[in-house]
Amino acid sequence: MTASFITRVFLRNYKSIGQCDISLGPLTYLVGANGAGKSNFLDALHLVTDALTSSLEQALSVRGGLSEVRRRSSGHPTHFGIRLEFTIDSQPGHYAFSIGALKNRGFEVQTEECSLGGQGKGPFYRIERGKVVASSQTTLPALTSDRLALVALSGLSEFRPIFDGLTSMGFYRLNPKLISDLQKPQEGKLLKSEGENIASVIGHLERVNPDALAIIVEYLQTVVPTVHAVKRVSVGPMETLEFRQDVPGAKDPWRFVAQNMSDGTLRALGVLTALFQSNRDFASTLIGIEEPETALHPAASAALREALFRASQSTQIIVTSHSPELLDDIAIGDDQILAVVSQAGETKLAKIDPASRDAIRNHLFSAGELLKLGQLQPDPDVIREQSSRQRDLFDGGAN
Repeated sequence: MTASFITRVFLRNYKSIGQCDISLGPLTYLVGANGAGKSNFLDALHLVTDALTSSLEQALSVRGGLSEVRRRSSGHPTHFGIRLEFTIDSQPGHYAFSIGALKNRGFEVQTEECSLGGQGKGPFYRIERGKVVASSQTTLPALTSDRLALVALSGLSEFRPIFDGLTSMGFYRLNPKLISDLQKPQEGKLLKSEGENIASVIGHLERVNPDALAIIVEYLQTVVPTVHAVKRVSVGPMETLEFRQDVPGAKDPWRFVAQNMSDGTLRALGVLTALFQSNRDFASTLIGIEEPETALHPAASAALREALFRASQSTQIIVTSHSPELLDDIAIGDDQILAVVSQAGETKLAKIDPASRDAIRNHLFSAGELLKLGQLQPDPDVIREQSSRQRDLFDGGAN
């Protein structure tokens, strides 16, 4: 599969985020209090995937429409913009678009731009309101201003790697209730956002990548020592998960279906499956998980940290968290942390301030200890620069 790696994210007027300019590495922790806006950053990336796999209209609709996506402020912005910079097969590229409101409550793609390898060196295009302004291709399929052009252009081999990379990102807010419910059998190549097809995914891994399933069970045992195995089982026309778990006084582990397991165990399995689900049929280019530590005992944090790091060796990982226990490790570098705060209702994201960076680099405090002390704050100089120097989404300059 063609690899895609998001190196930088620019957002403008997306939900609570007025603007941000964020660099990403293999493993990134978005750290901040509840309500700071961590989820909105992940959702901007999720919207890109949703808009390309379904449609822009559907992606906006499930979020409440354009009025709920664009930022609400005294300036009444009528548009929002996203720019993702990435590397595909060692070539730098970017994909950017701005979406604006129309008077009839509709919307349009005001500008859309895509490039791989640098303009003049590889495939690129720039489209404004459905009209081609510049392109490396002499002929393009029919385009409309209410759809992202990359969907139509994905049929061209030059743009297919970009489309595949951006649609192979997975985002997770795992729901133990849906994981425990009986599920309809599905293909199982990719875990869905809330874990509602996890039985099919586990079954698929049993067939095509048992080594990955063994890793999942290995970490699950570290988190829940009494669990020895998990597999997919049929229940009439439906399916579920079956666990083998120790029971006091029993010689051998007993079998339990998912409905009889704790929320913490089910969430842990969901997180681990999201992290290690890659197989010969599909591999994610980026995995975003919201608060993976939820419902886990603090003692399980070390195993979760190790799983996140191991998974990040092959797949880019972004997690949101406000857990001091998860971050309580001097091996977590300052470059892996982005501090998120809400100031006057606007989300601000940046690398942590210089004093905290020095404390982590010199092993004086772990990130978790600084979080307990309330010292994981965004660098104020970076925040001021972002506010005063707006990056142009499309030409790399500044406004």
